[in-house]
Amino acid sequence: MRTMVPNARLHQEELQFRLILAATYPFFLAAAALGRVRPARDGSRPGLTQARRSVFGEARAMAVQAIPFAFMG
Repeated sequence: MRTMVPNARLHQEELQFRLILAATYPFFLAAAALGRVRPARDGSRPGLTQARRSVFGEARAMAVQAIPFAFMG
């Protein structure tokens, strides 16, 4: 059995994470864009503006939150 040094394993996991991010980002981008188009159903008060990320930032945040589940197991 071949053992990898910790640095090589971390590099491999980072590479896998980036590949999965690149592969799934378009789906999260579509979800973020649809979220912007759909009417909001949140209970925010009218007249108060909330700071929002760009659609691209929202998509990246969703992907970064979801992808670690692929590494569990």
